[in-house]
Amino acid sequence: MSVLVDRKTRLVVQGITGKEGTFHTSQMTAYGRYVVAGVTPGKGGLKYKGNEKDKLKYEVPIYNSVADAVKLSRANTSVIFVPPAFAADAIIEAAEAGIKTIICITEGIPTSDMVRAYNYIKDKDVHLVGPNCPGVISPGKCKVGIMPAFIHRPGRVGVISRSGTLTYEAVGQLSALKIGQSTCIGIGGDPVIGTRFVDAFKLFADDRDTDGIVMIGEIGGTAEEEAAAWVKKNYKKPVVAFIAGQTAPPGRRMGHAGAIISGGKGTAEEKMKALKAAGITVVKSPADIGITMAEVLGIKVKTKKAAAKKIEKNADKKAVKKGKKTLKKEKKKDKPKHKKKDKKKHKKK
Repeated sequence: MSVLVDRKTRLVVQGITGKEGTFHTSQMTAYGRYVVAGVTPGKGGLKYKGNEKDKLKYEVPIYNSVADAVKLSRANTSVIFVPPAFAADAIIEAAEAGIKTIICITEGIPTSDMVRAYNYIKDKDVHLVGPNCPGVISPGKCKVGIMPAFIHRPGRVGVISRSGTLTYEAVGQLSALKIGQSTCIGIGGDPVIGTRFVDAFKLFADDRDTDGIVMIGEIGGTAEEEAAAWVKKNYKKPVVAFIAGQTAPPGRRMGHAGAIISGGKGTAEEKMKALKAAGITVVKSPADIGITMAEVLGIKVKTKKAAAKKIEKNADKKAVKKGKKTLKKEKKKDKPKHKKKDKKKHKKK
């Protein structure tokens, strides 16, 4: 099993014909045949194939509205690559059309706009993930958003994270230790988001195929403390947590808009203390996430040094493989296009 996205997902991409929408749709169509529609007002009726740089693996029909996409392609999930000024309206449009899972990638949405969108959907049967998030992936089944597919592997550990980059770091470590993931959720780091830690934990609590959870939090807000209180009462499976921003000075924003210590609240120390009190295993360094999850799940790892070397070795292999592919593409681009014609001209002379 998995949560939020799976093989039954029928995805509509809002903002599909834009630069970001096209690039990431090309990645998603390469992952599977679950992208059923795109929305760009004024371009309804187009069969979209991408552009010269980013080609889609198959044609995707474009509609003028999400309502049309739901009606004609039976879309049940939306991913949003719409500019910040229009993204909140895109969320509301998707909810109005009956979409049940909305994943908003857009960064920089004005907080007042997000408050309006959040208030609109909060009483509806809708899961909003984001905004300003990397998306959701259930490895081997469905990838919605911008997460790099190659670092993931199917398995039984859930990942919930406020940080996109640290999600990839944690997943890379887990996969290197042959610990697969059931679903990875990037909840986003803005002050106003849809799915919070508690909401994500509730989803995983109902998933019998998730054996443990990696939780990556940040300074600012009280979401981690709320999650700790809920886990203590309701969740009995192992949880490994890391809090980013342990050396951050009060009053200064670090990375995400929501990562700011104000009024002495939201410090890493407070959050780590609350998580430990809830029985959650807390690591001080992100480098220990994968090794610690292996330990709490009872997976044998010879030594921390050996595990670290294994993670590094596997990461290097993937980097080399990716580098070779990139080099191959670059060589193709650099080849002169008129070489054959030139040879023919030379023979005639």
